[in-house]
Amino acid sequence: MILVTGASGALGRLVIEHLAARPAEAPDVVAGTRNPERVPAGVPVRRIDFDDPASLAGGFDGVDTLLLVSAGYGEDDAVIARHGAAIDAAEKAGVGHIVYTSLSAAGDHLPYALAHRWTERRLRSGTAGWTILRNGLYAELLATLTPVVDGAITAPLGDGRLAAVAREDLAEAAALVAADAAARAGRICELVGEEAVGGADLARARSAATGTAVAYEPGTLAQAREAFTALGLAPFQVPMLVGTYSAVAGGFLSGTGGELRDLLGRAPRSALEIAAASQPG
Repeated sequence: MILVTGASGALGRLVIEHLAARPAEAPDVVAGTRNPERVPAGVPVRRIDFDDPASLAGGFDGVDTLLLVSAGYGEDDAVIARHGAAIDAAEKAGVGHIVYTSLSAAGDHLPYALAHRWTERRLRSGTAGWTILRNGLYAELLATLTPVVDGAITAPLGDGRLAAVAREDLAEAAALVAADAAARAGRICELVGEEAVGGADLARARSAATGTAVAYEPGTLAQAREAFTALGLAPFQVPMLVGTYSAVAGGFLSGTGGELRDLLGRAPRSALEIAAASQPG
């Protein structure tokens, strides 16, 4: 049995769809989430809430492979506690293999990297087999961070670029690994994009997509921080978002390559096309 946590989130739902499309003789797939009502009808589901020990006590019974989708919403100590509790419960239940959706190696410069690296270390020192998927940042996130306002993208990306990845591709990769986890036991897979996208690239692509001229006029990190603060975001979210801009602008997230193409058996989707098409503005 394969259990996918975070199954009501965007990545988890996509993984479930890919796993459910496999042949009938493939291992059963179960969705794990704190919000079972959000899982599509017909998908077996267990209530698994990393913040609720009672839901973890029997949540992993009978599970052979756990796909642990990172629960990154929160301060580092909260995320670490969630991941630690889930891994402890999975090991106690005898789960044989844990596949974890982590953050790309270049992401060490991001404010939210620490909890990912802690979780990787915890898995490597644990009793279950493990595979770590170091995911690049989503093309869809890049779109969210680069809205068009009054005909211009003002996100403070400078001349930096991001080797973004389509969420759909990362979901497909996670499903492929979870379906045959033993084949990649003890491996760390870098899953970043094959093209590095910058603000000027997005402006040109958005112009082409809409037929309306879009300029790239990068603002400052201070302006971005002020704008995010005014939105009333949770206190931990503002430095996460501003830190993402900073890491891209500094050129730390532009490295391309990795194993995504080999894992998928095809070329990854275009991050630029996805970011331009879904870009708010």
